[in-house]
Amino acid sequence: MCDTHTPNTIIISKPSEQQTHSHHEHHDHHHSHPHDHSHTDNEGRVIDLGKDIMQFNDVGAARNRGYFDAKEIVVLNLVSSPGSGKTSILEKTLTDLKEEINFYVIEGDQQTMNDADRIDSLGIPVVQINTGALCHLESDMVYEAVKNLNPAPKSILMVENVGNLVCPSKFNLGEDYRVVIISTTEGDDKPIKYPDMFEGSDVCIINKIDLLPYLNFDVEKAKDYARKVNPKLIFFEVSAITGEGMRNWYEWLKELRV
Repeated sequence: MCDTHTPNTIIISKPSEQQTHSHHEHHDHHHSHPHDHSHTDNEGRVIDLGKDIMQFNDVGAARNRGYFDAKEIVVLNLVSSPGSGKTSILEKTLTDLKEEINFYVIEGDQQTMNDADRIDSLGIPVVQINTGALCHLESDMVYEAVKNLNPAPKSILMVENVGNLVCPSKFNLGEDYRVVIISTTEGDDKPIKYPDMFEGSDVCIINKIDLLPYLNFDVEKAKDYARKVNPKLIFFEVSAITGEGMRNWYEWLKELRV
C-alpha cells in the first residue's frame, strides 16, 4: 500500500522559535524537563517554568490529537532505553506489514540520520527530528514533522522517540498508544527503576527473547514488576532478529485499524 508514496527524509534540527522563547526568553530550552524550576518576576511573583513548559506541550498534544482523530490516523509513540532494539522492531514490522498497512514514521534522535535512512530504504515515508541536547520529543516537534509527512487518512504513524526511559515519560505527543520496549539484555527490574514510563504506557514489548538461554533475565519477574506499576499493560515477547513472537504484535496492530 505504500508504493504510492515518495519516501522523503527531512531534518528538523531544533525546536521551534515559538517554543524556545515564548515562555522564558532567558531559560535554556535544553533544560525543559518537568523539574521544579522557578524564577521570580519583577513584581516578586514565582513563575514555575516546569509547569509552564508542560502546559505548552499539552496544548500542542491536544492539537495533534485533533488532527489525528480527524484523519483517523493511529499514532504509536515508541520509547525505550538505547540498545533495546527499538529500531530493529520497527524495521521488521514495516518490512512484514507494509503491503497491508499504510505506515508513516517520525524518527527522533539527538544526532544523525542513521535510523531515518534505514526506514527510508524500506520505501516508507519518514521524517527525522534531531533534537540536539534535548533528550525527548515534544508535541510541537511532532506537529512540524507531521506537516512535512502529510500522512494519509486511516494510516498508522510510528513515532520513534529519543532513546531514554526518563525524559519522554512526561511529554504527551498526542499519540493513541505509548509502547515501551525493553530487552533481555537489560535488567528485569527496569519497570520499577523507571516507573513513570511504564505507568504511562499501554504496551510493553520484551525484545531479544532469542538470547534468554544465555542471560540471567526472568521474563515473568519483569512482567510482574511492570504490572505492579501498571496492571493494564499489554505484553508482547518477541525477537526482532528471528521473528519469534512478532505475529502476535502484528495481529494487535492490525486490530487497531478495524
